[in-house]
Amino acid sequence: MAKSAEQGHPNQAFGWAATDTSGVLSPFKFSRRATGEKDVRFKVLFCGICHSDLHMIKNEWGKSRYPIVPGHEVVGIVTEVGSKVEKLKVGDKVGVGCFVGACHSCDDCANDLENYCPKKIYTYGDTYYDGTATQGGYSDVMVAEERYVIHFPDNLPLDGGAPLLCAGITVYSPLKYFELTKPGMHIGVVGLGGLGHVAVKFAKAFGAKVTVISTSPGKKEEALERLGADSFVVSRDPDQMRAAMGTMDGIIDTVFAAHPLLPLIGLLKSHGKLILVAAPIDRPIELPVYALMSGRKLVASSLSGGLKETQEMIDFAGKHNVTADVEVVPIDYVNTAMERLEKADVRYRFVIDIGNTLKAA
Repeated sequence: MAKSAEQGHPNQAFGWAATDTSGVLSPFKFSRRATGEKDVRFKVLFCGICHSDLHMIKNEWGKSRYPIVPGHEVVGIVTEVGSKVEKLKVGDKVGVGCFVGACHSCDDCANDLENYCPKKIYTYGDTYYDGTATQGGYSDVMVAEERYVIHFPDNLPLDGGAPLLCAGITVYSPLKYFELTKPGMHIGVVGLGGLGHVAVKFAKAFGAKVTVISTSPGKKEEALERLGADSFVVSRDPDQMRAAMGTMDGIIDTVFAAHPLLPLIGLLKSHGKLILVAAPIDRPIELPVYALMSGRKLVASSLSGGLKETQEMIDFAGKHNVTADVEVVPIDYVNTAMERLEKADVRYRFVIDIGNTLKAA
């Protein structure tokens, strides 16, 4: 089996990997498969650092298998295409997001919702069709089937665009699905981090009035002047929360820490929708059902998006100049970046400059 895997993966690759639950990343040599007839190979130029990477390298979800090369916000330039690749060519700007495989026979796949396929294969930390481990974008090269490769518009910067492959689609998808994109709607965004700041930008691009809801008064100037939000509510201020009650058509909640939903439900109009795109991993959130009944309100959730919608999101981002606010770092800074990420010490996403700083030993 080891020999077969080696023969099927002849292309040497280099990246940084975690080898145990300490989560410390270090240089790592491995191999990628040969470019198949439907595959696209690309030189990785940038890779975003997602909070999921931090969980995975430390096995906080209990499913990590080491060694693990993280990274599912992977962007670069196509260097080779298989003989049956139809939509991409050498030189194109492309990216790969959260997954690289699915069954393509279930109802979810049939409806372009591969992100909900029970057999989807994650970009890293998973097992590919040939039985080998998938490895992510903290590496110099990526190979993926064409259908999982997203084409980037020429005007969309790769560094600021990389986090859209996870953070961007995670907030774009629920805005679309729950019909919160009509111009003039009032949308609340809870939390102004990696997900929240992109949610503000997409909601504004759709023509919404946007209110940021945060526990941190110090983020008001950032929300209003830099990100373009229309108003700011400190969730710990009863007077501010009371003044905003019953004013919002929808709320995108991006906060990972446990927090009460009742005050947020109170901000919704009748028939309003509270959409959770993050959740604490250590305890469940209480659901105040009576508060929902009194206005036929909805609490729902959403997880990333399918391939068709992800391409739509990237095209929309290019048209409306939506990018993540990023701090670009060299690969040898990645462990420090992880420490800072754990402390929420970044505005708003770290992106690794793979192309200029990842050098094989």
